[in-house]
Amino acid sequence: MRANVSELNVFMAVAAHLSFRKAAVELDMTPSGISHTMRVLEEKLGVRLLNRTTRSVALSQAGESLLARLRPVMRELSDALDEVDAMRDTPSGTLRINASEGAARTLLSPYIASFLSRYPDMSVDLIADGRMVDIVEEGFDLGVRLREAVPQDMVAVPFGQRMGFAVVASPAYFAQRSLPKVPADLFSHDCIRYRMPSGKLLRWEFDRRGEEIVLDVPGRLSLNEPRLMVQAALEGIGVAYAFKQDVRDHIAEGRLIASLEDWLQDFDGMCLYYPSRRNLSAGMRAFIDLVKLVAGQA
Repeated sequence: MRANVSELNVFMAVAAHLSFRKAAVELDMTPSGISHTMRVLEEKLGVRLLNRTTRSVALSQAGESLLARLRPVMRELSDALDEVDAMRDTPSGTLRINASEGAARTLLSPYIASFLSRYPDMSVDLIADGRMVDIVEEGFDLGVRLREAVPQDMVAVPFGQRMGFAVVASPAYFAQRSLPKVPADLFSHDCIRYRMPSGKLLRWEFDRRGEEIVLDVPGRLSLNEPRLMVQAALEGIGVAYAFKQDVRDHIAEGRLIASLEDWLQDFDGMCLYYPSRRNLSAGMRAFIDLVKLVAGQA
């Protein structure tokens, strides 16, 4: 008995996540349903595709071989279905979007809200993920990241405002410490550091009249969520390197004080991106056109 497409789809989801639970979330199934499907698939093929323990899931050699052969085939199938879908007058189906947490918040309103209102037959699966993933390999239609993080082989559609960082601390903190005048002054401060999804600490970048400085700042507190960094700064714990839009109101109302403003330059903001070789489905095209329209009106 041959495997069917739905079983192979389950296998690819498990291979992408190496987790029955995460694959179940992606496919809207139960973990037990995923496990059952994999057992049936392995019985049909007569080989073990996964090596399972109580703590982990890994691909066997046969699983690695099958995955390598399936990826281009499933991609071709997806593209073929997208071509047919593009001929529809009214977009329908599910649009899968991968975005950083900050980008997901930016995208939700007004872009996704407007899209769902205009196209009642469309659904959106928005995954907020700090990791920089391969959207093709992981089955996403679109990605959203800062312009500088978009892979070069992708088509990028800018939207939203230019962005920038601010160096801020509370009035209570600066009552005890002098305001930094140049970036090197930060070495005498308690800095609130950001730990990226890769595990590395973000280095603070400065630029004034062509002079570029990148610092590994000192600090006793490291966080992996930007809004927590702002909260820590509000609590007087130290100096934060935060997105301007996250601290603008706090600065205006006196809860935070900004420094080193002449050393911080704005940069290109968010971009929607997708593979340059992909045939756009009707839903993808409609969403991209809406983002361009709303961004142009902002």
